[in-house]
Amino acid sequence: MSTISLQGLNILIENLEEGVLFLSKDRQVIAINKAALNILGYEREKLINTQCPSVFLGTECSRACEKRGHCSLVGGINHNAGPAKEVRDIELQHADGSNVSLRMWAINLPADESLARVAVILKNRTLERKLEEEVSERLHLGGLIGHSQPMQALYKHILRTAASVANVLIEGESGAGKELVARALHDNSDRAQGPYIRVHCAALAENLLESELFGHARGAFTGADSARAGRFEAADGGTLLLDEIGEISPAIQVKLLRVLQEREVERLGENKSRKIDVRIIAATNRDLGSMVKAGKFREDLYYRLRVLPIKVPPLRERIDDIALLSDHLLSNMIKRYKRDEVHLSQNALQALKDYHWQGNVRELVNTLEYALVQTDSITIETYHFPPEIQASTTTKAAITTIPIESITTESPRYYQRPAHEDEKTAIMRTLQETNGNKTATAKALHMSRTTLWKRLREYGLDK
Repeated sequence: MSTISLQGLNILIENLEEGVLFLSKDRQVIAINKAALNILGYEREKLINTQCPSVFLGTECSRACEKRGHCSLVGGINHNAGPAKEVRDIELQHADGSNVSLRMWAINLPADESLARVAVILKNRTLERKLEEEVSERLHLGGLIGHSQPMQALYKHILRTAASVANVLIEGESGAGKELVARALHDNSDRAQGPYIRVHCAALAENLLESELFGHARGAFTGADSARAGRFEAADGGTLLLDEIGEISPAIQVKLLRVLQEREVERLGENKSRKIDVRIIAATNRDLGSMVKAGKFREDLYYRLRVLPIKVPPLRERIDDIALLSDHLLSNMIKRYKRDEVHLSQNALQALKDYHWQGNVRELVNTLEYALVQTDSITIETYHFPPEIQASTTTKAAITTIPIESITTESPRYYQRPAHEDEKTAIMRTLQETNGNKTATAKALHMSRTTLWKRLREYGLDK
Protein backbone atom coordinates (compact mmCIF):
# COMPACT_ATOMS: atom_id res chain seq x y z
CA MET A 1 0.00 0.00 0.00
CA SER A 2 1.46 3.38 -0.99
CA THR A 3 2.02 6.03 1.69
CA ILE A 4 0.55 9.52 1.74
CA SER A 5 2.71 12.63 2.04
CA LEU A 6 2.55 14.81 5.16
CA GLN A 7 1.09 17.62 3.06
CA GLY A 8 -1.58 15.29 1.68
CA LEU A 9 -2.39 14.07 5.19
CA ASN A 10 -2.78 17.64 6.42
CA ILE A 11 -5.12 18.48 3.52
CA LEU A 12 -7.21 15.38 4.30
CA ILE A 13 -7.52 16.19 8.02
CA GLU A 14 -8.30 19.85 7.35
CA ASN A 15 -11.21 18.88 5.09
CA LEU A 16 -12.80 16.20 7.29
CA GLU A 17 -16.43 16.61 8.34
CA GLU A 18 -15.46 15.61 11.89
CA GLY A 19 -13.41 17.85 14.16
CA VAL A 20 -9.97 16.63 15.22
CA LEU A 21 -7.76 17.87 18.09
CA PHE A 22 -4.21 16.56 18.47
CA LEU A 23 -2.96 16.45 22.07
CA SER A 24 0.54 16.25 23.48
CA LYS A 25 1.47 13.86 26.27
CA ASP A 26 0.43 16.45 28.88
CA ARG A 27 -2.93 16.99 27.11
CA GLN A 28 -2.12 20.31 25.44
CA VAL A 29 -3.85 21.04 22.13
CA ILE A 30 -1.01 21.21 19.60
CA ALA A 31 -3.05 21.06 16.39
CA ILE A 32 -6.71 21.40 15.46
CA ASN A 33 -8.58 21.17 12.15
CA LYS A 34 -11.10 23.60 10.64
CA ALA A 35 -14.16 21.46 11.49
CA ALA A 36 -13.23 21.44 15.20
CA LEU A 37 -12.81 25.23 15.17
CA ASN A 38 -16.27 25.60 13.64
CA ILE A 39 -17.80 23.21 16.16
CA LEU A 40 -16.26 25.03 19.15
CA GLY A 41 -16.51 28.53 17.70
CA TYR A 42 -12.99 29.76 18.53
CA GLU A 43 -10.00 30.96 16.51
CA ARG A 44 -7.07 28.58 16.17
CA GLU A 45 -4.77 30.83 18.22
CA LYS A 46 -7.22 30.74 21.14
CA LEU A 47 -7.05 26.94 21.45
CA ILE A 48 -3.46 26.05 20.54
CA ASN A 49 -1.40 25.20 23.69
CA THR A 50 -4.62 25.16 25.76
CA GLN A 51 -5.16 22.24 28.12
CA CYS A 52 -7.79 19.92 26.63
CA PRO A 53 -9.97 19.76 29.80
CA SER A 54 -10.41 23.55 29.72
CA VAL A 55 -11.71 23.35 26.12
CA PHE A 56 -14.58 21.15 27.33
CA LEU A 57 -14.95 22.83 30.74
CA GLY A 58 -18.01 21.85 32.72
CA THR A 59 -18.64 18.61 30.83
CA GLU A 60 -18.40 15.03 32.03
CA CYS A 61 -15.40 14.52 29.78
CA SER A 62 -13.51 17.40 31.38
CA ARG A 63 -14.31 16.23 34.91
CA ALA A 64 -13.22 12.65 34.17
CA CYS A 65 -10.01 13.89 32.55
CA GLU A 66 -9.10 16.09 35.53
CA LYS A 67 -9.85 13.29 37.97
CA ARG A 68 -7.70 10.70 36.18
CA GLY A 69 -4.89 13.00 35.09
CA HIS A 70 -5.00 11.78 31.49
CA CYS A 71 -7.41 11.64 28.56
CA SER A 72 -10.30 9.61 29.97
CA LEU A 73 -11.42 8.51 26.51
CA VAL A 74 -8.30 6.41 25.89
CA GLY A 75 -7.58 5.11 29.39
CA GLY A 76 -3.98 6.33 29.45
CA ILE A 77 -1.52 7.73 26.94
CA ASN A 78 -0.39 5.02 24.52
CA HIS A 79 -1.76 2.27 26.75
CA ASN A 80 -2.92 0.65 23.51
CA ALA A 81 -2.30 2.41 20.21
CA GLY A 82 -5.40 2.74 18.07
CA PRO A 83 -9.05 3.79 18.51
CA ALA A 84 -10.45 3.82 22.04
CA LYS A 85 -13.56 1.81 22.78
CA GLU A 86 -15.32 4.52 24.77
CA VAL A 87 -17.59 6.97 22.98
CA ARG A 88 -19.01 9.89 24.94
CA ASP A 89 -21.91 12.24 24.19
CA ILE A 90 -21.67 15.69 25.79
CA GLU A 91 -23.45 19.04 25.68
CA LEU A 92 -21.09 21.97 25.21
CA GLN A 93 -21.58 25.72 25.00
CA HIS A 94 -20.46 27.20 21.69
CA ALA A 95 -18.47 30.46 21.73
CA ASP A 96 -21.63 32.31 20.61
CA GLY A 97 -23.56 30.99 23.62
CA SER A 98 -25.61 28.33 21.82
CA ASN A 99 -25.61 24.70 22.93
CA VAL A 100 -23.78 22.09 20.88
CA SER A 101 -24.34 18.32 21.12
CA LEU A 102 -21.09 16.44 20.56
CA ARG A 103 -20.10 12.82 20.18
CA MET A 104 -16.45 12.27 21.18
CA TRP A 105 -13.95 9.47 20.92
CA ALA A 106 -10.16 9.32 20.83
CA ILE A 107 -7.27 7.52 19.18
CA ASN A 108 -3.96 6.75 20.87
CA LEU A 109 -1.13 7.56 18.48
CA PRO A 110 2.09 5.47 18.33
CA ALA A 111 4.62 6.22 21.08
CA ASP A 112 7.32 7.19 18.57
CA GLU A 113 5.32 10.27 17.49
CA SER A 114 7.44 13.29 18.42
CA LEU A 115 4.58 15.51 19.57
CA ALA A 116 1.00 14.31 19.11
CA ARG A 117 0.10 11.37 21.36
CA VAL A 118 -3.72 11.46 21.25
CA ALA A 119 -6.23 12.49 18.57
CA VAL A 120 -9.66 13.49 19.91
CA ILE A 121 -12.46 13.21 17.34
CA LEU A 122 -15.58 15.39 17.53
CA LYS A 123 -18.84 14.87 15.66
CA ASN A 124 -21.44 17.65 15.79
CA ARG A 125 -24.79 16.02 16.56
CA THR A 126 -26.75 19.22 17.26
CA LEU A 127 -28.97 19.01 14.19
CA GLU A 128 -29.28 15.25 14.55
CA ARG A 129 -30.42 15.54 18.18
CA LYS A 130 -32.89 18.29 17.32
CA LEU A 131 -34.39 16.21 14.53
CA GLU A 132 -34.56 13.11 16.74
CA GLU A 133 -36.53 15.06 19.33
CA GLU A 134 -38.87 16.39 16.67
CA VAL A 135 -39.50 12.94 15.19
CA SER A 136 -40.50 11.28 18.47
CA GLU A 137 -43.97 9.77 18.12
CA ARG A 138 -44.67 11.68 14.91
CA LEU A 139 -47.30 10.40 12.51
CA HIS A 140 -45.62 11.46 9.29
CA LEU A 141 -42.38 12.68 7.74
CA GLY A 142 -42.84 14.45 4.46
CA GLY A 143 -45.00 12.17 2.33
CA LEU A 144 -44.43 9.15 4.59
CA ILE A 145 -47.35 8.22 6.86
CA GLY A 146 -47.33 5.88 9.85
CA HIS A 147 -47.01 5.65 13.64
CA SER A 148 -45.89 2.01 13.95
CA GLN A 149 -42.58 1.08 15.51
CA PRO A 150 -40.95 0.29 12.11
CA MET A 151 -41.95 3.72 10.83
CA GLN A 152 -40.73 5.52 13.96
CA ALA A 153 -37.38 3.77 13.47
CA LEU A 154 -37.39 4.73 9.77
CA TYR A 155 -38.09 8.41 10.57
CA LYS A 156 -35.17 8.54 12.98
CA HIS A 157 -32.91 6.78 10.49
CA ILE A 158 -33.89 9.24 7.75
CA LEU A 159 -33.20 12.29 9.91
CA ARG A 160 -29.85 10.97 11.10
CA THR A 161 -28.89 10.23 7.51
CA ALA A 162 -30.15 13.62 6.30
CA ALA A 163 -27.65 15.33 8.61
CA SER A 164 -24.78 13.68 6.70
CA VAL A 165 -23.48 14.32 3.17
CA ALA A 166 -22.60 10.71 2.31
CA ASN A 167 -24.23 8.67 -0.47
CA VAL A 168 -27.35 6.70 0.42
CA LEU A 169 -28.75 3.41 -0.91
CA ILE A 170 -32.47 2.94 -0.26
CA GLU A 171 -33.62 -0.68 -0.53
CA GLY A 172 -37.19 -1.95 -0.41
CA GLU A 173 -39.97 -3.65 -2.31
CA SER A 174 -41.89 -1.97 -5.12
CA GLY A 175 -44.54 0.38 -3.80
CA ALA A 176 -43.07 0.61 -0.29
CA GLY A 177 -42.25 4.33 -0.56
CA LYS A 178 -38.55 4.51 -1.52
CA GLU A 179 -38.99 7.73 -3.47
CA LEU A 180 -40.79 9.32 -0.52
CA VAL A 181 -37.81 8.39 1.66
CA ALA A 182 -35.44 10.00 -0.84
CA ARG A 183 -37.52 13.19 -0.87
CA ALA A 184 -37.61 13.28 2.94
CA LEU A 185 -33.81 12.92 3.01
CA HIS A 186 -33.42 15.89 0.69
CA ASP A 187 -36.02 18.09 2.40
CA ASN A 188 -34.44 17.57 5.84
CA SER A 189 -30.85 18.09 4.72
CA ASP A 190 -28.67 21.18 4.35
CA ARG A 191 -29.36 20.88 0.60
CA ALA A 192 -33.11 21.39 0.96
CA GLN A 193 -32.93 24.74 -0.86
CA GLY A 194 -31.01 23.15 -3.74
CA PRO A 195 -32.44 21.16 -6.65
CA TYR A 196 -33.92 17.69 -6.22
CA ILE A 197 -33.59 15.71 -9.45
CA ARG A 198 -34.87 12.18 -10.09
CA VAL A 199 -33.79 9.80 -12.85
CA HIS A 200 -35.73 6.56 -13.41
CA CYS A 201 -32.87 4.36 -14.63
CA ALA A 202 -35.12 1.53 -15.84
CA ALA A 203 -37.22 3.78 -18.07
CA LEU A 204 -34.48 4.74 -20.53
CA ALA A 205 -32.39 2.81 -23.04
CA GLU A 206 -28.63 2.77 -22.32
CA ASN A 207 -27.65 5.47 -24.84
CA LEU A 208 -30.49 7.75 -23.70
CA LEU A 209 -29.70 7.19 -20.02
CA GLU A 210 -26.05 8.10 -20.58
CA SER A 211 -27.02 11.37 -22.24
CA GLU A 212 -29.65 12.03 -19.59
CA LEU A 213 -27.17 11.57 -16.75
CA PHE A 214 -24.03 13.17 -18.13
CA GLY A 215 -25.32 15.53 -20.84
CA HIS A 216 -23.95 15.85 -24.37
CA ALA A 217 -22.16 18.26 -26.66
CA ARG A 218 -23.64 19.56 -29.89
CA GLY A 219 -23.24 16.90 -32.60
CA ALA A 220 -22.34 14.14 -30.10
CA PHE A 221 -24.84 11.85 -31.85
CA THR A 222 -27.57 12.01 -34.46
CA GLY A 223 -30.21 14.47 -33.32
CA ALA A 224 -27.95 16.29 -30.86
CA ASP A 225 -28.54 19.69 -32.48
CA SER A 226 -27.45 21.62 -29.38
CA ALA A 227 -25.41 21.07 -26.24
CA ARG A 228 -27.33 19.91 -23.19
CA ALA A 229 -26.48 19.63 -19.51
CA GLY A 230 -27.17 16.27 -17.85
CA ARG A 231 -28.99 15.49 -14.62
CA PHE A 232 -25.75 15.54 -12.61
CA GLU A 233 -25.14 19.16 -13.61
CA ALA A 234 -28.80 20.04 -13.05
CA ALA A 235 -28.58 18.66 -9.51
CA ASP A 236 -25.44 20.67 -8.63
CA GLY A 237 -25.76 21.94 -5.07
CA GLY A 238 -28.64 19.55 -4.38
CA THR A 239 -29.63 15.89 -4.54
CA LEU A 240 -29.82 13.38 -7.40
CA LEU A 241 -32.02 10.29 -6.98
CA LEU A 242 -31.01 7.36 -9.18
CA ASP A 243 -34.17 5.27 -9.00
CA GLU A 244 -33.99 1.56 -9.92
CA ILE A 245 -30.19 1.68 -9.90
CA GLY A 246 -30.04 -2.11 -10.26
CA GLU A 247 -31.18 -1.81 -13.89
CA ILE A 248 -28.19 0.13 -15.27
CA SER A 249 -25.81 -1.57 -17.71
CA PRO A 250 -22.15 -2.44 -16.92
CA ALA A 251 -20.99 0.41 -19.17
CA ILE A 252 -23.07 2.97 -17.27
CA GLN A 253 -21.86 1.47 -13.98
CA VAL A 254 -18.24 2.21 -14.97
CA LYS A 255 -19.01 5.82 -15.89
CA LEU A 256 -21.09 6.35 -12.77
CA LEU A 257 -18.27 5.02 -10.60
CA ARG A 258 -15.88 7.54 -12.11
CA VAL A 259 -18.29 10.40 -11.36
CA LEU A 260 -18.59 9.28 -7.73
CA GLN A 261 -14.80 9.02 -7.39
CA GLU A 262 -13.82 12.24 -9.17
CA ARG A 263 -16.91 14.35 -8.42
CA GLU A 264 -16.88 15.58 -12.00
CA VAL A 265 -18.66 14.72 -15.25
CA GLU A 266 -17.84 14.77 -18.94
CA ARG A 267 -20.62 15.36 -21.42
CA LEU A 268 -20.85 12.95 -24.34
CA GLY A 269 -18.70 14.22 -27.19
CA GLU A 270 -16.54 16.43 -24.92
CA ASN A 271 -13.13 16.03 -23.29
CA LYS A 272 -13.82 18.75 -20.73
CA SER A 273 -14.47 17.80 -17.10
CA ARG A 274 -17.03 19.76 -15.09
CA LYS A 275 -16.93 19.76 -11.28
CA ILE A 276 -20.19 18.91 -9.51
CA ASP A 277 -21.40 19.06 -5.92
CA VAL A 278 -24.20 16.52 -5.75
CA ARG A 279 -25.43 14.16 -3.06
CA ILE A 280 -26.29 10.80 -4.60
CA ILE A 281 -29.27 8.78 -3.40
CA ALA A 282 -29.79 5.46 -5.15
CA ALA A 283 -32.91 3.31 -4.79
CA THR A 284 -33.64 -0.27 -5.79
CA ASN A 285 -36.11 -3.09 -5.24
CA ARG A 286 -33.45 -5.64 -6.20
CA ASP A 287 -30.93 -7.40 -3.96
CA LEU A 288 -27.75 -5.62 -5.08
CA GLY A 289 -25.62 -7.71 -2.72
CA SER A 290 -26.68 -10.88 -4.55
CA MET A 291 -26.15 -9.15 -7.91
CA VAL A 292 -22.60 -8.31 -6.86
CA LYS A 293 -21.93 -11.96 -6.00
CA ALA A 294 -23.40 -13.00 -9.36
CA GLY A 295 -21.16 -10.54 -11.19
CA LYS A 296 -24.10 -8.45 -12.42
CA PHE A 297 -23.27 -5.31 -10.45
CA ARG A 298 -19.86 -3.81 -9.74
CA GLU A 299 -18.73 -4.35 -6.17
CA ASP A 300 -16.80 -1.06 -6.01
CA LEU A 301 -19.85 0.89 -7.21
CA TYR A 302 -22.08 -0.96 -4.75
CA TYR A 303 -19.97 0.10 -1.78
CA ARG A 304 -19.64 3.65 -3.13
CA LEU A 305 -23.42 3.93 -3.20
CA ARG A 306 -24.11 2.02 0.01
CA VAL A 307 -22.27 4.28 2.43
CA LEU A 308 -25.50 4.85 4.36
CA PRO A 309 -28.07 2.09 3.64
CA ILE A 310 -31.76 2.53 4.44
CA LYS A 311 -34.24 -0.35 4.35
CA VAL A 312 -37.90 0.62 3.81
CA PRO A 313 -40.26 -1.81 5.60
CA PRO A 314 -43.04 -3.41 3.50
CA LEU A 315 -46.64 -2.60 4.42
CA ARG A 316 -47.29 -6.09 5.81
CA GLU A 317 -44.63 -5.41 8.49
CA ARG A 318 -46.47 -2.27 9.67
CA ILE A 319 -50.10 -3.36 9.76
CA ASP A 320 -50.72 -0.90 12.61
CA ASP A 321 -50.35 1.92 10.06
CA ILE A 322 -53.15 0.75 7.76
CA ALA A 323 -55.94 2.63 9.56
CA LEU A 324 -53.97 5.90 9.56
CA LEU A 325 -52.77 5.42 6.00
CA SER A 326 -56.24 4.56 4.71
CA ASP A 327 -57.77 7.58 6.42
CA HIS A 328 -55.14 9.88 4.88
CA LEU A 329 -55.42 8.37 1.40
CA LEU A 330 -59.23 8.37 1.42
CA SER A 331 -59.26 12.00 2.52
CA ASN A 332 -57.12 12.96 -0.50
CA MET A 333 -59.25 10.89 -2.88
CA ILE A 334 -62.49 12.39 -1.58
CA LYS A 335 -61.18 15.87 -2.35
CA ARG A 336 -60.06 14.79 -5.82
CA TYR A 337 -63.39 13.12 -6.63
CA LYS A 338 -65.37 15.89 -4.87
CA ARG A 339 -67.24 13.32 -2.81
CA ASP A 340 -68.88 13.63 0.59
CA GLU A 341 -66.88 12.10 3.39
CA VAL A 342 -66.55 8.32 3.15
CA HIS A 343 -65.07 6.01 5.76
CA LEU A 344 -64.19 2.33 6.12
CA SER A 345 -66.43 -0.01 8.07
CA GLN A 346 -64.68 -1.99 10.79
CA ASN A 347 -65.03 -5.19 8.73
CA ALA A 348 -63.47 -3.45 5.73
CA LEU A 349 -60.60 -2.15 7.86
CA GLN A 350 -60.00 -5.62 9.24
CA ALA A 351 -59.99 -7.04 5.72
CA LEU A 352 -57.23 -4.59 4.79
CA LYS A 353 -55.23 -5.63 7.85
CA ASP A 354 -55.63 -9.32 7.03
CA TYR A 355 -54.47 -8.96 3.42
CA HIS A 356 -50.88 -9.74 2.36
CA TRP A 357 -49.81 -6.53 0.59
CA GLN A 358 -47.45 -7.73 -2.13
CA GLY A 359 -47.76 -4.35 -3.85
CA ASN A 360 -47.38 -2.42 -0.58
CA VAL A 361 -48.72 1.15 -0.24
CA ARG A 362 -49.15 1.52 -4.00
CA GLU A 363 -51.52 -1.47 -3.98
CA LEU A 364 -53.39 -0.01 -0.98
CA VAL A 365 -53.89 3.24 -2.93
CA ASN A 366 -55.34 1.32 -5.87
CA THR A 367 -57.57 -0.73 -3.58
CA LEU A 368 -59.05 2.30 -1.85
CA GLU A 369 -59.62 4.11 -5.14
CA TYR A 370 -61.37 1.03 -6.54
CA ALA A 371 -63.60 0.83 -3.44
CA LEU A 372 -64.41 4.54 -3.52
CA VAL A 373 -65.65 4.20 -7.10
CA GLN A 374 -67.74 1.14 -6.19
CA THR A 375 -69.59 2.61 -3.21
CA ASP A 376 -72.49 5.05 -3.39
CA SER A 377 -72.87 5.34 0.38
CA ILE A 378 -70.81 6.95 3.14
CA THR A 379 -69.30 3.62 4.13
CA ILE A 380 -66.88 1.31 2.33
CA GLU A 381 -67.64 -2.35 3.06
CA THR A 382 -65.56 -5.43 2.29
CA TYR A 383 -67.62 -6.23 -0.81
CA HIS A 384 -66.52 -2.92 -2.35
CA PHE A 385 -62.92 -4.14 -2.52
CA PRO A 386 -61.27 -5.88 -5.51
CA PRO A 387 -61.99 -9.65 -5.72
CA GLU A 388 -58.50 -10.70 -4.60
CA ILE A 389 -58.93 -8.92 -1.25
CA GLN A 390 -62.44 -10.29 -0.73
CA ALA A 391 -61.13 -13.79 -1.46
CA SER A 392 -58.17 -13.50 0.92
CA THR A 393 -60.04 -12.79 4.13
CA THR A 394 -62.91 -14.18 6.13
CA THR A 395 -65.02 -11.37 7.57
CA LYS A 396 -65.59 -11.75 11.27
CA ALA A 397 -68.96 -10.60 12.58
CA ALA A 398 -68.06 -11.02 16.24
CA ILE A 399 -67.61 -7.92 18.35
CA THR A 400 -64.16 -7.24 19.75
CA THR A 401 -64.73 -5.70 23.15
CA ILE A 402 -62.56 -2.79 24.21
CA PRO A 403 -62.86 -1.49 27.79
CA ILE A 404 -64.43 1.97 27.89
CA GLU A 405 -61.74 3.18 30.27
CA SER A 406 -59.08 2.53 27.61
CA ILE A 407 -60.68 4.97 25.16
CA THR A 408 -59.13 8.41 25.40
CA THR A 409 -58.59 11.27 22.99
CA GLU A 410 -55.08 9.87 22.41
CA SER A 411 -56.10 6.24 22.04
CA PRO A 412 -55.66 4.74 18.54
CA ARG A 413 -57.88 1.73 19.32
CA TYR A 414 -61.40 1.34 17.98
CA TYR A 415 -64.60 -0.61 18.53
CA GLN A 416 -65.32 -3.47 16.17
CA ARG A 417 -68.89 -2.85 14.97
CA PRO A 418 -70.82 -6.05 14.17
CA ALA A 419 -71.97 -6.43 10.58
CA HIS A 420 -75.68 -6.27 11.48
CA GLU A 421 -75.44 -2.95 13.34
CA ASP A 422 -76.24 0.17 11.32
CA GLU A 423 -74.34 3.41 11.77
CA LYS A 424 -77.03 5.30 13.70
CA THR A 425 -77.36 2.46 16.22
CA ALA A 426 -73.59 2.28 16.60
CA ILE A 427 -73.36 6.03 17.28
CA MET A 428 -76.18 5.90 19.85
CA ARG A 429 -74.64 2.90 21.62
CA THR A 430 -71.15 4.39 21.68
CA LEU A 431 -72.37 7.78 22.94
CA GLN A 432 -74.14 6.00 25.78
CA GLU A 433 -71.09 3.90 26.64
CA THR A 434 -68.78 6.94 26.62
CA ASN A 435 -71.22 9.02 28.70
CA GLY A 436 -71.73 11.43 25.81
CA ASN A 437 -68.00 12.09 25.22
CA LYS A 438 -68.02 12.98 21.53
CA THR A 439 -64.24 12.91 21.15
CA ALA A 440 -64.07 9.38 22.57
CA THR A 441 -67.09 8.38 20.47
CA ALA A 442 -65.45 9.62 17.26
CA LYS A 443 -62.24 7.76 18.13
CA ALA A 444 -64.10 4.57 18.96
CA LEU A 445 -66.02 4.64 15.68
CA HIS A 446 -62.94 5.58 13.63
CA MET A 447 -64.43 8.94 12.63
CA SER A 448 -63.20 12.50 12.73
CA ARG A 449 -65.05 14.84 15.11
CA THR A 450 -66.35 16.74 12.09
CA THR A 451 -67.82 13.56 10.61
CA LEU A 452 -69.45 12.65 13.94
CA TRP A 453 -71.15 16.04 14.25
CA LYS A 454 -72.35 15.70 10.66
CA ARG A 455 -73.84 12.25 11.40
CA LEU A 456 -75.48 13.52 14.60
CA ARG A 457 -77.27 16.20 12.60
CA GLU A 458 -78.25 13.74 9.83
CA TYR A 459 -79.73 11.26 12.32
CA GLY A 460 -81.37 13.94 14.50
CA LEU A 461 -79.13 13.09 17.46
CA ASP A 462 -77.53 16.51 17.84
CA LYS A 463 -80.18 17.60 20.39
